[in-house]
Amino acid sequence: MSAIPFSMPIRILPEDIDFMGHVNNSRYLNWVQDVVLAHWRKLAPAEEVAAKAWVALKHEITYRRPAFLDDEVIAETVLEKIAGARSFYNTVIRRGEEVLAEVQSMWCCIDSKTLRPARIDKDIAASHFGLPREG
Repeated sequence: MSAIPFSMPIRILPEDIDFMGHVNNSRYLNWVQDVVLAHWRKLAPAEEVAAKAWVALKHEITYRRPAFLDDEVIAETVLEKIAGARSFYNTVIRRGEEVLAEVQSMWCCIDSKTLRPARIDKDIAASHFGLPREG
């Protein structure tokens, strides 16, 4: 079994463009957040989506090429690993076959009511996200 990727088109808005005429680097963080949260909402059971929320802990971005206003851009993410309440995502942002950015990010899952860290059930990780059942 392999992890289930999730793709989402990105709409580049005029306000995304910086003084150099391309998408400002800070927008990539928004795109990563959007695609990771959409991935969770799409694949997780409804009761888990309602009970859990996410907080970003770390992003490591490698910028490869700039994006421009009229570009057709896709963000694809995959949940690579879960360790306790932490989840590790790999996101690639592309224009066609060209990689614009690669992002490794770590997220903390929290209980929506208590706002305390919360683990993702291993059976849910396996059955809904394609992660291997470990231990």
